[in-house]
Amino acid sequence: MSANAHGPAEALKGLVRRQYFWGIVAIALLLLVNLVKDPGYLAVTIGSSGNLVGNVIDILRAAAPIVLIAVGMCLVVATGGIDLSVGSVMVVAGAVSMEFLSGAPDTLGSGLAAVGLVIAVSAALGAVNGVLVSVVGLQPFISTLVIMLAGRGLAKVITGGQNTAATNESFRWIANGHVLGLPVVFLLALLLAVAMGILVRRSALGLMLEAIGMDAKAARLAGVNRRALLLTVYVLAGVLAGLAGVFATASVMTVDVSRTGYQLELDAILAVVIGGTSLAGGKFNITGAVVGAILIATLDKTVVFLGVSSSATPAFKAVVIVVLCLLQSERVRRAFRQRRAAAARPAEREAVAA
Repeated sequence: MSANAHGPAEALKGLVRRQYFWGIVAIALLLLVNLVKDPGYLAVTIGSSGNLVGNVIDILRAAAPIVLIAVGMCLVVATGGIDLSVGSVMVVAGAVSMEFLSGAPDTLGSGLAAVGLVIAVSAALGAVNGVLVSVVGLQPFISTLVIMLAGRGLAKVITGGQNTAATNESFRWIANGHVLGLPVVFLLALLLAVAMGILVRRSALGLMLEAIGMDAKAARLAGVNRRALLLTVYVLAGVLAGLAGVFATASVMTVDVSRTGYQLELDAILAVVIGGTSLAGGKFNITGAVVGAILIATLDKTVVFLGVSSSATPAFKAVVIVVLCLLQSERVRRAFRQRRAAAARPAEREAVAA
């Protein structure tokens, strides 16, 4: 009976110790703030088309591309690297798909071909990052910064510097379709995140990535093929960023070479940090990255809903992220516990004296 009584308490303590727990708390608080302003904010109804509609559904849809790039970033950061090119890969993916579809018939085959072309191009860009890091030996920051700068320029070359639109219902369905009333785009993002989680946690891949991030030399001496793993990780990050570009572009069937994927690499890094992945490498949490991505999407929607000025939006987001990171800090939590214990001692002494 004692074990049963302590079971839920121990489970709760274990959850609190996970860094992404505070991301979940932050999501709940943001939704509560929105709920105070509008009591019907969390209402989810069935629309005329039979699909679920509501602010929560909109948040899940907006979180989908961030989930993908956050998962890719999570794997890269686990090796002690960073990928600043994910936003540029997104816009290249959007440019390639829209240019292809603008001259193709509106068929399922064309839509699938566009997705396949995006995967190939984004994998190639990820491979360039991987080769520069693993073979040439450049710092990940510099290598991915090169693709970050060149990628948006490449997208402008592909589209002739113009925003390109296309029509293809099967491609559009990826971002705007529904399955069982839920957005396909979020279900696909969640499915890919789960698949990546199973891949790295049910095989030795995750341990090898962490080994590289902790001590690359020791990992090499232990027989870990560092070059092949780094190349694989950057290719995966590129492919996930390319698919995120498909999600972002398919929603409006237009690529904006100046705005698509703009600064989303920063959101991906924030999502990874919120989820408990160490930027020093050697530790990663894909579940936490997904939680962080949903938090970023919730925060973006909250900023708009509260009518925060666009010029003040970055500062608003910065304050929320800083507070969240402080809550995650073990040193800060320890200081709070010590202060609470110090405040409780006089009361305990008075009770004993009485």
